[in-house]
Amino acid sequence: MKVLFAASEALPFAASGGLGDVIGSLPQAMRQRLVGARVVIPLYESIPQELRNNMRFIASLSVPVAWRRQYCGVFEARANGVIYYLLDNQYYFKRQGFYGHYDDAERFAFFSRAVLEMLPVIDFKPDIINANDWQTALIPIYHDLFYSKSEWYSGIKTVFTIHNIQYQGKYGFELLEDVLGIPKAARSVVEYDGCVNLMKGAIETANMITTVSPTYATEILDPWFAHGLSPILQTRNWKLKGILNGIDTVLYDPATDKDIYINYDSQSFIEGKRENKLKLQERLCLPQNPDVPLIGMVTRMVSHKGLDLIKFVLDGFLSNHDVQFVILGSGDWEYENFFKDMQNKHPGKCIACFGFVPELSHKIYAGSDIFLMPSKSEPCGLSQMIALRYGSIPIVRETGGLKDSIFDSGNGEGNGFTFNSYNAGDMEYAMTRALEGYANRDGWNILVERAMNCDNSWGKSANEYIKTYKALLKED
Repeated sequence: MKVLFAASEALPFAASGGLGDVIGSLPQAMRQRLVGARVVIPLYESIPQELRNNMRFIASLSVPVAWRRQYCGVFEARANGVIYYLLDNQYYFKRQGFYGHYDDAERFAFFSRAVLEMLPVIDFKPDIINANDWQTALIPIYHDLFYSKSEWYSGIKTVFTIHNIQYQGKYGFELLEDVLGIPKAARSVVEYDGCVNLMKGAIETANMITTVSPTYATEILDPWFAHGLSPILQTRNWKLKGILNGIDTVLYDPATDKDIYINYDSQSFIEGKRENKLKLQERLCLPQNPDVPLIGMVTRMVSHKGLDLIKFVLDGFLSNHDVQFVILGSGDWEYENFFKDMQNKHPGKCIACFGFVPELSHKIYAGSDIFLMPSKSEPCGLSQMIALRYGSIPIVRETGGLKDSIFDSGNGEGNGFTFNSYNAGDMEYAMTRALEGYANRDGWNILVERAMNCDNSWGKSANEYIKTYKALLKED
């Protein structure tokens, strides 16, 4: 079986968030399971020179973009056993940043058409093309409209993965023919709610739709989660499936992580986490006390991460409990200002660190006892899985991938603390239960060991994708 992952980003070449992590890890796990997985992304200006040095030019082609044709260079590179194709057009991709340009619709229309056009040129015919998010939503659309009836493309199936349904690729109808190259006769494929909606078109035309967790696949059938797409998803529910993402267990391994103070594993975590906690407290100018529970957060400071709930309870919680709290992230000014206020009001108990600091995030995972993640919505979430790996017990709201990966330990079998309603009181009760659990150190150590032994590797996810692909191809 041969699979081509098409995405707007992928590690190690280009990443701005979780999508890059997924496309950098999942194909590698599939290769380990003898699946011929390859990846195609744009050749961005920001790709480091040391990675460019290992690229090989293999072909050039002329790509139709509506009424005109554009040059495309195809470069090949290998990373972690996976073949990557990087598509070059300096007009579209020799820019700062991946997204947010005035002509993003045209840029990714070019990329999507180029992916399909390059396949016979490089003589690679995949059984499955797995497109990801709105930037590649035109791949299943173009395949259905222009390629599926061609003999060379016959038998190719398309899968479209929704990583975040909030971003759908919405544009005015004036782009339909002139930019996207979709004829008026096919307007209904992408027409939705008074505009062109690329994600809607992919949902219509792809052979299968996947999301990044089983719960999220159910949630996006509900208007509250679906950002307007619930009606079309409800009618296409038969081809919708949720598969939980994994994490890179090599990158996130407390036994080998060079970014933490002391390495440890599930057999040596008591001393290991104690030393990491003391060193983290020292760095953050918190009182060095290994017995005070330390609650950590690594997050974007935006509303859907549940920070509204924290604004309601954090002041009182810090006043009423012997606890320390540290948050790392950046985002909306109202949340940054709130945490600055809490830091000033509760010196020695609350620390706010602003920005994206990977090495500090690893130290927070290793040094914290509890990891708070009260998201309003979370398609999958990786932080809770990383926290488990480092023995920081998650407190999460039961939504999306959080519900699929964290289970309440109230029955003595779970790996964290959960609450269901998006309610500040319910979150505070879960936090209080976690502190009560922490006070029973023998029981807490059992919980930490259980958490660290959870399997959230990409291997589990890869097996589920392979089963899904085989069912689509009707293989045994």
